[in-house]
Amino acid sequence: MSDPEPEGIDLAAIRNVIETADVFVVRFALVEHRLMVDFRPDAEGHVYIKIVPPVSSPEERYRFLQRERPGLAPPDQITVFQWPRSISVLRDSGLWAVIEERLASIVGEPARQQATAAYKEGRRLERADTAALIRGGEGYETIWERQR
Repeated sequence: MSDPEPEGIDLAAIRNVIETADVFVVRFALVEHRLMVDFRPDAEGHVYIKIVPPVSSPEERYRFLQRERPGLAPPDQITVFQWPRSISVLRDSGLWAVIEERLASIVGEPARQQATAAYKEGRRLERADTAALIRGGEGYETIWERQR
């Protein structure tokens, strides 16, 4: 890991999840969407890494995964962990590289492109949410309004 450990985050435990879980979901503090990673290759040899919408229950997440990856049996478990910082801190901590390396070790370099697309989508959502926060957009209330 290149940067010092972000305060209050057990990077070793998260790294263990990334290195061992077949399927995991990252709940971000800044946006309601999640990062879902499924390292199990499908019949065409593809893995899965995408920013996905939140769900209301574990059962709903399993159904979501079945719709997204119909050729695969449901996983034994889906590990979920909270990431209390931005997706860029996940990258800067070195954990994003661990995800990319594991994906690439399973299906090769095209998986890195999938990871990059997921990262960019996560950053886009974070920026949009920050802009909504500043403007008092949907889900936010402005405390101080500009005088006209």
